[in-house]
Order: sequence, then structure tokens, then C-alpha cells
Amino acid sequence: MSAERQAERSFAAPVALFFAALFVVYGTHVPFMPVWLNWRGLTPGEISIVIAAPLFLRLFVTPVIAMAADREMAHRRYLIILAWLSLGFVLALAASSSFGTILIFATLLMLCNSTIMPLIETIAVNGMRHRGLDYGRMRLWGSLSFVAASFGGGVVMSAFGGGAGVWLVAFGCALTVIAGHILPAQDRFEEPVKPTLPLWRAEALRELLMRRDFRFFLIAVGLAIAAHATFFTFGILIWERQGLSAAWSGSLWAIGVFAEVLLFSVSGHVMKRIGAARLIALGAAASIVRWLAMAFDPPLAVLLPLQLLHGLTYGASHIGAIHYIHETVPREKQGTAQALYATMSSGVAMGCSTLIAGWVYASEGSLSYLAMAAISVISLAAGLWLVRSQKSAVFAEAESV
Repeated sequence: MSAERQAERSFAAPVALFFAALFVVYGTHVPFMPVWLNWRGLTPGEISIVIAAPLFLRLFVTPVIAMAADREMAHRRYLIILAWLSLGFVLALAASSSFGTILIFATLLMLCNSTIMPLIETIAVNGMRHRGLDYGRMRLWGSLSFVAASFGGGVVMSAFGGGAGVWLVAFGCALTVIAGHILPAQDRFEEPVKPTLPLWRAEALRELLMRRDFRFFLIAVGLAIAAHATFFTFGILIWERQGLSAAWSGSLWAIGVFAEVLLFSVSGHVMKRIGAARLIALGAAASIVRWLAMAFDPPLAVLLPLQLLHGLTYGASHIGAIHYIHETVPREKQGTAQALYATMSSGVAMGCSTLIAGWVYASEGSLSYLAMAAISVISLAAGLWLVRSQKSAVFAEAESV
């Protein structure tokens, strides 16, 4: 094996391992934390508040941490600190019983854990840029881990009941701490960005948000991801009402993420043929179909193919977003751009969608998926604008030549 190839593997393998560990948390928190909250006796409204609160607060936390990591090029160090904090907060959450303490520790847990994502994404994109690595092939190990965690978690929940949910998340947090320390100690490929202004006056956020195309990008991908709110928060509870077992619910989750893995495994080829903006629009279009069908409690035979659409509704949107940032945002602002994407898609937009989902689900049950379909329509409109904008830019460039 050549020295160059060995260097690539020495970088890619720990990053893939970290994605795998981190997604044990997501693969147990997303489907089973609402079940644990329900087991603790919280109402649907309280559950939606607990899930939504950290999503809104991310607006004030994640971009600031990402900007600090960008300026110091210390993504690994910040990531490890957040991983340890996540482990501490989930253990405190396991010991909580009142709504107030559950809300506090669940919020702190997800603020820390979700802020890890743009940091590891930035490390992975650095590898894609400087070592010619395929982002999708590193990221797919996270999705495979999600499959295993959701399937295994369903089996554990069937055996031990809803009280096991928080301990599944704690197990994932412990793995993330270990994997964080295994990451390469040197993730900087270029010199740290020399600050010209103090962090609290940094221009990166303003400059990105001043770009019209970046605002449409945030709307398109943010709403496409946020349209999963009913599914992420109440999906398993809806399936339980239909009579599906926890094991079947975990299997359906696994099928959806397996479709996502397939897309990630060929993402390099897909990007060359379709492009980032078209992939984002495709994800929004698939979301409209998926959520309209899910609103009417389809039987298991229909749920199986609908879950395969997850490869588009989430996978295509995410891959398109990562590549759009890589192609259009300068290196020194990529961590901040990743944080804005995460804050919008899994933060503000997801928080609003989760509150809407909780309100509609409390009275209408699965019909809350109709609200998600409406959100997807807006996402598709923004995605199509993004496609037309890129076409116009390419045409203008050709004309100038």
C-alpha cells in the first residue's frame, strides 16, 4: 500500500468510526426518546416542547461554537469537550422525573450533542478537499450505525419497555466520547484563520446571510429536513397506535436509513450527474409524496416502500447541502456555513415544525403529516429557485467566455 493511500485511510477510518458512534445517539434518541418521555408520563404537548426547545436554542449556541472552532481550526478539541458534556447530561436526564428537570437536561444534552455534527462535518469536508476522499463513503457509516441502533433499540425496547430509551442514548454518548479521542490529533490542513475582529463581531455570519442564494439554500434544505418532524417525534407512537410492534418500528426505521446508506455509497457519482441544487429539489419533491401518503395510516405493505423514500427525503437533501456548501462557500467560512445549515434544518425550522406536529398530532394523530407535506411544498419552491439560479450563473459564465 502506498504511503498516500495509507495516509488517506488513517484519516478516513477514524472519521467514519466517529460518524458511526455519533449516530448510535441519533439512532436511539430520535425514535425512542419520545417513547421514554411518554413512559415518564409526559403529555404530547410536553413531549413536543422537550424535543423542540434545544432546536430553537441552537440558534444561539451552535454558530458561536462553530465560528470559534473555525478561527482556531480546533474542531476536534471542541468536539471532544461536547462529547463529554453530552455523556454527563444524559446520565443526569436518566435520573430526572419531573417535567422541569427533564426539560433542562434533555435540552442541554441535545445542545451539546447536535453541535458536534457541524464540527465532524467540517473535519470530513477538509478530508474531501485536501485528500480527495469521498464524503459519502465516510458519512455512510453513520447511517449504517443508525440502522443498527434503531433496529437493536427496537428489540431492547420490546424486551425492557419504554424506560430503556434513555439508557440506549447514554450508551451512544459513551461511544462518542471514545471515538472522539481516536480522531486524528491534527485536523488542520492550513493555518488557522487570523481574526481581524473579535468573535462577537465576526463577519462570517452576516456575509453568508447577505447572499441571496445562500438564504434560498437554507430555506430549501432547512424545510426539507424539518418536514420530518412528525415522523421523528411521533412516528413510532403512530405506528404503535396502528398495532405495529417496537421491533417492526425499529425495522422500518432501519429500512429508511438503509436507503439513505445506498445513496451515500454512490454519492460521488450522483453529484456528478445531478448536482447539489437538483438533489436538494429532488429531496423536497419526494417529501411531498412521502408525507401525503403517511397521513392516512398506510398498512405495513405500503409503509415498506414509503420508508425507502427516506433515501431521498433526508439523504438527498443532506448530501446536496454538504456539497453545495463545499462548492460555494470559502474555506474559512465552511464551519460557520455548516453550523447555519445545522441550526436551520435541525434547529429553528425543525423546532417550529415539531411544535406544529405536536399541536396537530394531539387532536388529529397521523394527519399531522399533512402539515409536513405543506412545509415540503415551500422547500421544493426554494429548491427550484436554487436550480434556476445555478443555471443562470452557468449561462452567464458561458456568455462571458
